[in-house]
Amino acid sequence: MRRGRAGALPAAIGALCRALPPGSRPAPETFRLAKFDRPQASLQIWWLLYSLLKQIHNRGRLEPDTIGTQIKFVKAVLWYYGYGRPEFYQLPSDGSQGSRELLLAFSWLLNRINLLEQLLTVNRVKVGDEAFVCMCEDTLSNSWVGRTETVPEPSVNGEADVRYLQWLNGRLRFQWRSLHIDHQEQCKLLHKIHSYTSGSRMDQTIGHFSVIETDLVRQPESYKQLLQLLESETSRLEAFLEWKQLEPVYWHWMETVLDTLAEDANMCKSQDVCKEKNTLPKANLCCHSASNITEDIDKLTKELVMLQDGLHELVTCKKSAWHEKVKLGANKLPDEREFCATVRTITEAVELKLADLKYHCAPQKNGAHGPYRLVFSTQHSAKKTSRPRPVLDEPISQALHATEVISDLRRKEAALERELMQLQEEYRQKLDEIAEGLVGVICIPPMKR
Repeated sequence: MRRGRAGALPAAIGALCRALPPGSRPAPETFRLAKFDRPQASLQIWWLLYSLLKQIHNRGRLEPDTIGTQIKFVKAVLWYYGYGRPEFYQLPSDGSQGSRELLLAFSWLLNRINLLEQLLTVNRVKVGDEAFVCMCEDTLSNSWVGRTETVPEPSVNGEADVRYLQWLNGRLRFQWRSLHIDHQEQCKLLHKIHSYTSGSRMDQTIGHFSVIETDLVRQPESYKQLLQLLESETSRLEAFLEWKQLEPVYWHWMETVLDTLAEDANMCKSQDVCKEKNTLPKANLCCHSASNITEDIDKLTKELVMLQDGLHELVTCKKSAWHEKVKLGANKLPDEREFCATVRTITEAVELKLADLKYHCAPQKNGAHGPYRLVFSTQHSAKKTSRPRPVLDEPISQALHATEVISDLRRKEAALERELMQLQEEYRQKLDEIAEGLVGVICIPPMKR
């Protein structure tokens, strides 16, 4: 028998809570309190959003932040994803109210970014060594280009200090180099484990142990912890399947939440109108007198006539200057060398554009995106075994070689280098134009990289 709608709603919310990670699961009663905007549910939903978004963007590392820092982080991430409800960003930083707005934001994340699917991917038990591969087309919607982890606060004068920007740039370079060094060290250790355990595995498609499997060989008693993690993941997957069946019930309930929100908003508007009628004096409700309106119309008419005359004179001067330039340019023929150089530059630019166009129009063979298992293979074993397979159970023919990923990264690097050089040249020209207007100042252009 099918469950009734009244009984299906608690089951849907319960499945949703069980599909979340263990440390972030709220009580199902929290959703009912949030529907009626109860303040006691605000802090719980703030923590829910903070912990879930931290697991996606910070790999599950939860810092001991204050409630103000947590709220600031949640607002910044939702702003990055494009959540445009202003009432959410006006919530106080102490988390004392706004549980209904937080429920709307949480539901928006469920639908917009596939929140549960991302959490299951991030918290998946990784038995094998993996590397994230992305050979998709570059899209700004799925990247953090131009975004920051915190909401930018404007300065007093509306300008940023150049020294502060230089300090941020230096700090970013230092952290990037440290991350690169750590990644290189990790790759060296993985190579040692894979090469030393080569041939020890029964499955010859992989042929070696991963880091977790090597640790299980060294410490067999640690399999109990791994078994608990696998059982927890299995229970979350079962809850996710139940949630997918009951998901329409949840969204129907969210429609009632929106109806309740609209009713409260209309009630507040009616109360505000009544207050204004009782408090505002009658003199403030009157419009300008007829004489004031006539004077304003006369002033605007005179200003429009003056602007029309000035625009006519400006257009006449521009036309005459343009005709003089055309006459002077008609008498001057371009030099043959300059003409050939210009043609050569245009030809190179067209060839570059055609090469990019051919690549983008060609059918993509891989389009790989997601975690792939790292498999060590020598030249001898590569002929006998297949290529590295993806983490999920795709066919082996869809696996990737490291050379394919490297070639794709080199192509992206070349495209970024061309874009960087183009931007540098554009900004160099702008700086030259600004420097020409400065009197008594010598500007030394930066060195080309």
